[in-house]
Amino acid sequence: MKFAVISDVHANIYALEAALEDIEKKGIEVVYCTGDLVGYAPFPNEVIQLIRMRQIPTLQGNYDHSVGEDLFACGCDYNVQSAMDLGAQSLFWSREHTTYENKKWLRELPKQLWQEVEGKKVLFVHGSTRRNNEYLYEKSKELDEIAEGANFDILICGHTHKPFHQLVNDIHFMNGGSVGKPKHAQGDPRGTYIIVDVTKDHVEMDIQYVTYDYEKMAQAVIDAGLPERFAENLRGIL
Repeated sequence: MKFAVISDVHANIYALEAALEDIEKKGIEVVYCTGDLVGYAPFPNEVIQLIRMRQIPTLQGNYDHSVGEDLFACGCDYNVQSAMDLGAQSLFWSREHTTYENKKWLRELPKQLWQEVEGKKVLFVHGSTRRNNEYLYEKSKELDEIAEGANFDILICGHTHKPFHQLVNDIHFMNGGSVGKPKHAQGDPRGTYIIVDVTKDHVEMDIQYVTYDYEKMAQAVIDAGLPERFAENLRGIL
């Protein structure tokens, strides 16, 4: 069985539309979303409505939780004050511009999703099995910790905005990267999602790169009064 996983759309409706169109062209009928629909770009309601209309099973990311609950922090791990200040601007803008109905929907999203595919247990999370804002990077010690005693065969997450597939103690760890705010390579503005192919005998993951009008989105960010740094991120400036 093949299915697609999108993550970290971050209110980028143009990238989301392009990704879903690409998925449809490839004939993939099942799509999951590992969260963070809002933040940084100016179309939180449009992204939520499209996800809801398509009835895509979606998890609650840390940003979804903070906007849905009108919190004062997004749960992001900022290591410098300037990044923290930018994050606060993004969060407050998103809280102000996301409708009450959509905030309620964000609050009710699950933090985990279990599926059985071809006899294999698949667990979807946003950050990790321990916290929705824990970063799981490729070749990190956290993967070894989570793999020990794991009761699943495949763990699919998001949050880092960097796609990868790593096998640890017979557990497949996968990350779909980011549709709307990618960080996979300096100078590459393309969004990413993954296609997962699971059979009884093997598990494969392919990273898909999505081209869209990122300049149009960058201008929309500026027009909305959001920090210009967010527009630069969309252009692939990390």
